[in-house]
Amino acid sequence: MRQTVLNVNNLQVEFSSEGNILKAVDNISFELQQGETLGIVGESGSGKSVTSLAVMGLVQTPGRVSGGEIWFRPQENGAPINLRELRAEEVQLYRGGDIAMIFQEPMSSLNPVYTIGFQLVEAIQRHQNVSAVEARRIAIAGLQEVKLLPSDESLRQEYLETWKQTSLRSSSPDEQKLSQLVNQHKDAMLERYPHQLSGGQLQRVMIAMAISCNPLLLIADEPTTALDVTVQATILELLRELQLHRNMAMIFITHDLGLIAEIADSVAVMYKGKIVEQGSAEQIFSNPQHPYTKGLIACRPTLNRRPQKLLTVADYMNVEEKPTGELVIQSKQPKELPEVTAEAIANRLASLEQQLPLLQVKDLKVGFPVRGVFGGTKRYTMAVNGVSFEIKKGETLGLVGESGCGKTTLGRTLLQLIKPMGGQILFEGREILTLKGQQLQQLRREMQIVFQNPFSSLDPRMKIGEAIMEPLVIHSIGKTKQQRRERVAYLLERVGLNADAMNRYAHQFSGGQRQRVCIARSLALNPKFIICDESVSALDVSVQAQVLNLLKELQEEFGLTYIFISHDLSVVKFMSDRILVMNRGQIVEQGTAENIYLSPKEEYTRKLIESIPTGSAERMQKRQAR
Repeated sequence: MRQTVLNVNNLQVEFSSEGNILKAVDNISFELQQGETLGIVGESGSGKSVTSLAVMGLVQTPGRVSGGEIWFRPQENGAPINLRELRAEEVQLYRGGDIAMIFQEPMSSLNPVYTIGFQLVEAIQRHQNVSAVEARRIAIAGLQEVKLLPSDESLRQEYLETWKQTSLRSSSPDEQKLSQLVNQHKDAMLERYPHQLSGGQLQRVMIAMAISCNPLLLIADEPTTALDVTVQATILELLRELQLHRNMAMIFITHDLGLIAEIADSVAVMYKGKIVEQGSAEQIFSNPQHPYTKGLIACRPTLNRRPQKLLTVADYMNVEEKPTGELVIQSKQPKELPEVTAEAIANRLASLEQQLPLLQVKDLKVGFPVRGVFGGTKRYTMAVNGVSFEIKKGETLGLVGESGCGKTTLGRTLLQLIKPMGGQILFEGREILTLKGQQLQQLRREMQIVFQNPFSSLDPRMKIGEAIMEPLVIHSIGKTKQQRRERVAYLLERVGLNADAMNRYAHQFSGGQRQRVCIARSLALNPKFIICDESVSALDVSVQAQVLNLLKELQEEFGLTYIFISHDLSVVKFMSDRILVMNRGQIVEQGTAENIYLSPKEEYTRKLIESIPTGSAERMQKRQAR
């Protein structure tokens, strides 16, 4: 019989601000057994991350754990201890050792001035009484376990094969030389700095650090949110293997129920600090009871159907807050949303085919210089290499691929934010790469962009109204300030915000609201063409659904043409008429959204599709069978 590793009873966490008390975690209870994975899911502000910080003893002022018990069993058949009764220095004995945590952003969790080897060895020695040499051995074993380093035998065979192919001698290299090469390879990895690794590699380093002290409980807080779907799938598979191999208990925190289905045995759904529903993963997905859970499941785009719009959490429930602060949730029956028929899709594609091209790209090349030893340019890394395509008026062209494939560089080059090395860009039949001064400024009115991170796109010192009005002033649109304010008010209301929002600052809005502000600003000049560069990837799935619906409505109302850039093929398929698949700076496949999904020709495209977390019963059954 499996031991209970963690038992949380009536946990409460409060934050105080200007005399007001906010209950971030409101009287929640759950337990976790050895070898089990509990998925905690909810939107931003639901309290899921604060729950994990409370377990780790990391809630900082002005927050405090105001009630409840956190029972942890530090060893098999041992007596459980209440972590809340321990002093801060006593909690440190367990934190990082018996209880480990992987955070969302690995780059902010690692010190950029130290090598990953130094940081791994330091973490191991802090929790284990071992020498630096032994700590280094444990660090290497950890990197090999998370598959950032090949095994010693694999490295040995790799060097042996290389030697056979390059050496003119028929004899084999001596074992001492092979061992030396293997150790040099491992040393080279340990001597690398965080900035020299990709996002997926950094997350593997964090996992290796977390498991280096053989924890009984591993907490993974949004560990794949910033990663591509293919890297995300790899990290999920790695966590599953480690959990099974080590028989760890794991808490996996995310806002995406599709991810939970890929990894969790049981699920707790959090909303406004409370657990509104919990049960086995199979129960939650096959028969959800709470309207919030139903909304979370329904609002993610699916690959096997195309609704005219996406359902949101608001379609499933009404929420009323009483003067006492109590939330009253009433279930709603969502409206039946019609699907886009195959005939409608065919008719739209035929209609678009009759339109003139709005944008034509011919043999576009963008390279970034790699400096030589003495500072001169030795060679170029080609981010975009000979790309050609066209987009018709009113069309949405999806651009999909992993990080580093060149899709963002391509988008910014189209707006002349990056200068290309060669090729042509024609907008309404006019070559735009030669435009300068007034002509280029006029082009800016026609072509706009919505970036991934709405907070970094807005000046924190400017009120929202000023940020949206700024392009109107630059391009001398509107005769008076009042006319411009009226235009700003209209745009805010059109994207679902109140006109009085123009007097507030960016930090006073949620992520989804800030993205709506950025969309309103992009519409200020009545553009014909908008590039949406990962514009929903940082948003909760329910907010993502709202923004995607809004973009579709605005396209129909204003006759907009979109390039929609994302690494998530399910989102791109919902939005797009046609899709371009990019890999290593080139377009490797293109076609209609339906054909790309139903019959992908390239293995790379199939890999992207298979990596998308769907939350389907079939995927859960396959995982359980493994």
